[in-house]
Amino acid sequence: MTTAHHPTPEAPQVTVRGEARLEVDPEVARIAITVSARGTDRAGTLADLTRRNGEALALVRSYGDAVEKLETGTLSLAPEPARHGRGERVRAYQGRVHLTAELNDFTALGELTTRLADLDQTRIDGPWWALRPDSPQHAEARRRAVGEAVQRARAYAEALGTGLAALLELSDTGLVPPSAPMGGARMSFAAETVDTPPAMDLEPQRQTVTAEVAARFTMHPPKL
Repeated sequence: MTTAHHPTPEAPQVTVRGEARLEVDPEVARIAITVSARGTDRAGTLADLTRRNGEALALVRSYGDAVEKLETGTLSLAPEPARHGRGERVRAYQGRVHLTAELNDFTALGELTTRLADLDQTRIDGPWWALRPDSPQHAEARRRAVGEAVQRARAYAEALGTGLAALLELSDTGLVPPSAPMGGARMSFAAETVDTPPAMDLEPQRQTVTAEVAARFTMHPPKL
């Protein structure tokens, strides 16, 4: 059972807040890939969609360790009803596959995006810059926030001509995720026919990590 610590003249307390804000480079970037197919025949549309999806997957996988994740999101194949006429007449079939790729090599990212956009009926969205969930930058932000809390408490104690005695409580008031965790500059373009697509020059967006803590200390009794 935890005993509550109440301030007394013999053990006065000081409560402070510590904050830290870091500007760091991103560690990964994500792009969204949409592969499409459209035709008047269901089987033919599905075959085109399957082929284009395979081409996109093979291209992303060819970048090896630069790609940390490659996931398929949703797949759809839907009929488009005829604008005029009765019954269930179908004008065409529209198919889409949504993929997500996460890369740690931003030079490869610029090359991959242009090569993907050069594929037939392929759209690219992104990039979204981010830190990994287990990034050491999160721990560093917390460490600096704690350091600031101790420094503030010590400054208050010294202003009273005394010093800190013991830590009573330390609480994490919230770790703010990096600014725009999946945000930043966003590009969107569909495939166009070009002879040799140039690599896209992408400038990584720096991430902001903010940590906040609250700390409560006892002080040696000051002589007032």
